[in-house]
Amino acid sequence: MKGSIQNRNEFLHTISKQLGRNELKTELEKPKWNYQPQDNVLKSADKDDLVKVLKLQCNSIHTDFFMTNKNDLLETVRQCVAKYGGGPVVAWRDSRFQEFGLAPLFAHIWQEENIEFYEWDPSKGEENIHAAERANIGMTISDITLAESGTAVLFSNKDKGRTVSFLPHASLIIIPKSTIVPRLTQAARWISEKVKNGEHIASCINFITGPSNSADIESKLVVGVHGPVKAAYIVVEDM
Repeated sequence: MKGSIQNRNEFLHTISKQLGRNELKTELEKPKWNYQPQDNVLKSADKDDLVKVLKLQCNSIHTDFFMTNKNDLLETVRQCVAKYGGGPVVAWRDSRFQEFGLAPLFAHIWQEENIEFYEWDPSKGEENIHAAERANIGMTISDITLAESGTAVLFSNKDKGRTVSFLPHASLIIIPKSTIVPRLTQAARWISEKVKNGEHIASCINFITGPSNSADIESKLVVGVHGPVKAAYIVVEDM
């Protein structure tokens, strides 16, 4: 049953009067700060510099780092999957996998190697979640990547289920080099501009920094508490 809002304007007018305002505010003016240090972090870094920062940060977040190009990506993925124990593998239904030349891997190479592969299919409902639960490795592609923190930003939609990134034992995230930005500042600004321009934005945006971990108990870091035990970033030259 669809609900409705009752007496909203009267309620807001009452609050507005208590705040000493004669009219309701419908827009907020963004403050202009005298100092914006967030924009100065890695300000002069180019993409190659950001890759170095990301690689260094991966050491701190217990994430394996690989650097490759489109021609060698397929073999790099094969090696990474083998390193993590093989299938089952579950992946988004993402056209970028084809653009990066991974279609043969999904279509027949893994079948010949007896590696079970499942591609997310929105028509199958909860069957997708069960496939992610059974999977040893989940494969996704980063939409924005934060060099400073080593964070992959994943935009979910009907073809890109969020469970692919946190239910499998290991997470393999392909990082297009073009997606790497200095830090959260640039990612938030990019998302804000999309919203401002009326563009569609995913209802679920995940910021993932390596494998799951927690230091809540006696300040001791434990990796693999409530999600992937292992994580790998494969940075692909796409520029």
